[in-house]
Amino acid sequence: MAFTGKYEIESENNYDEFMKRLGLPSDRIEKGRNLKTISEVQQDGQTFTWSQNYPGGPSITNNFTIGKECDMETVMGKKFKATVQMEGGKVVVNFPHYNYTAEIVDGKLVEISTVAGVSYERVSKRLA
Repeated sequence: MAFTGKYEIESENNYDEFMKRLGLPSDRIEKGRNLKTISEVQQDGQTFTWSQNYPGGPSITNNFTIGKECDMETVMGKKFKATVQMEGGKVVVNFPHYNYTAEIVDGKLVEISTVAGVSYERVSKRLA
């Protein structure tokens, strides 16, 4: 399927401001800057397994089916319930104060997270 693959981060936009808005302390922001995060996505129709591996840090895996409520976890270990949608080829998660989209553009995984009016864009190249 379109999202299935292994991806490595190649560029980020607005990392510092976004992480500050999330409330991360400056030492954590500095530590996370320029990490070559690996995302692995398995898509089987409307069902996804989405893993992110942070070098020298945690790995998280979220399983979800489009349109069904699921349990998810953030890299900070926060657990929450969400209903993931597919809108125009984009995976979308909306909350009152947070929005996340992911799409494949020219073979790259483009993820945009927005919190408190600040957006963070992460582009990852396909490894496999």
